[in-house]
Amino acid sequence: MLPQEKLNMIQARYEELEAAMAGEMGNVAADDFVKMSREYSDIKPVVEAIRKYQDAQTELSDLQEMMESDDTDAEMREMAATELEELRTMLPDLEHSIKVQLLPKDDADEKNAILEIRAGTGGEEAALFAGDLYRMYQRYAESMGWKCETMSFSESDLGGVREVVVKVTGRNVFANFKFESGVHRVQRVPETETGGRIHTSAATVAVLPEAEEVDVQIDENDVRVDIFRASGPGGQSVNTTDSAVRLTHIPTGIVVQQQDEKSQHKNKAKAMSVLRSRIYEAERAAKAAERSAERKGQVGSGDRSERIRTYNFPQGRVTDHRINLTLYKLDKVLAGEALGEVIDALIAEDQASLLAEIEGES
Repeated sequence: MLPQEKLNMIQARYEELEAAMAGEMGNVAADDFVKMSREYSDIKPVVEAIRKYQDAQTELSDLQEMMESDDTDAEMREMAATELEELRTMLPDLEHSIKVQLLPKDDADEKNAILEIRAGTGGEEAALFAGDLYRMYQRYAESMGWKCETMSFSESDLGGVREVVVKVTGRNVFANFKFESGVHRVQRVPETETGGRIHTSAATVAVLPEAEEVDVQIDENDVRVDIFRASGPGGQSVNTTDSAVRLTHIPTGIVVQQQDEKSQHKNKAKAMSVLRSRIYEAERAAKAAERSAERKGQVGSGDRSERIRTYNFPQGRVTDHRINLTLYKLDKVLAGEALGEVIDALIAEDQASLLAEIEGES
């Protein structure tokens, strides 16, 4: 059963926000208006689902009355019976939709995300695969209307990616990307392979919610700052000055290095942004670890050492091992077109797991 009291509270809050934004409750400060607009936007789909469910319940009641009335002729009773059956089939889906929208939200879901992609085992082929993943996420982000900013980039000798850090900005970015953390494996014949043998290589992906200063307070005394001369790809045009920055967070041991910008100040600002996000994610991971012991059906822990997906080129398939999902559309997934199908399935599985947990407790 749906919690009627909670549904009433949501609808009352929605009407309150609607009145405030329409100017019916006096002047609203600009900052408050932005917050209200965001909250209004968040609960609008819930309210629409609630109203649709309530309308269906009312219609169901009306049809039942029509069926029981002596004034209803045979033809009308037959039509009512058909509509009644359709409504009875529809109501559980509407109820499920509301329950999903009422699930506890991850505080980080609405945040931007920082993606760190690194070549793993497999040498140059792993770096080429890391480059494929980098472009896949860029294309997917573009299809979602999000903005990508490459914060640091290290290229391999054959044009692959040794390591890349990308900030993705937009609405609910982290909610969509958070299950991408882990080991991505590729099976294919490398360009450098003359014998036509299939090789297995890997790349790791770490997805961090972008943390703001309000999320993580970093004491400057806890950070060691090392300045050095940039070198290698991306640093060749600036290697005449000491512009590269390495930050070491002493309490956690987290190290962030940034050298892509010519300005030492810009490199430090970018490095601090990544450091803050890594600390924030480490704190979230610690809390998640406590909860995961109780959540047996959890989709993924976000552990970078966990093998989550295989991209098999000879068979043209992509398999996500956490939910046993296989799509025979490898090209479309890597093009960013079909990646959403995998992400949607992971989100749905996580929601189902959380819903089962909540219903089991009630």
